[in-house]
Amino acid sequence: MSEHQNTPTAVVYDIFTERSGDLIAWYTRLSDNATEPAEREQWWSKALQVRDTKRAIPAHDREQILAQLTRWTAELDVLKAAE
Repeated sequence: MSEHQNTPTAVVYDIFTERSGDLIAWYTRLSDNATEPAEREQWWSKALQVRDTKRAIPAHDREQILAQLTRWTAELDVLKAAE
């Protein structure tokens, strides 16, 4: 994300953490509102995957943080557009 080019890595990591929380909350809501067990499990699995991905990326690995932040932002945009 070129918008974060001059932003300190610690701040980028905070944005990354916030974005993961936003996406987990969105997936959790979709899971809670699902009417079919398979759909509920699908959304819950996605929430856990985001949590696990966030935990796996070191706070100092700016390149990975930015790449994942880009993916999560795009995913949130798709989810919001579908609502």
